[in-house]
Amino acid sequence: MEGIKQKSRKKRQKRRMQRHKRSMLAVSSVIVMLMVVVSVNSVTLRAQEQEYQTQISDLETQIEEEKTRTEEIDDLEEYVGTDEYVEDVAKDKLGLIHENEIIFRTE
Repeated sequence: MEGIKQKSRKKRQKRRMQRHKRSMLAVSSVIVMLMVVVSVNSVTLRAQEQEYQTQISDLETQIEEEKTRTEEIDDLEEYVGTDEYVEDVAKDKLGLIHENEIIFRTE
């Protein structure tokens, strides 16, 4: 009888080992799949980061251009308020001159 008990005990141990191996294989495969997913997402995120860095540099360039443009507009606004601007417009658009100026016309 003891021989039969030992055989059945060995069969149970063998079944346990097979179950253990299967569960270890299942856990290992899940871990490997998770690693693959994380790796793919990492590559995708790095590509997006590079795109965002490019956008940031483009936007910074645009900001600098707009600051320069704003300064030019401010300078023009100051010029428009001066007498020199009024004189230039009067000469160019209206053909007016100062009392002491002589205009030479060639016809």
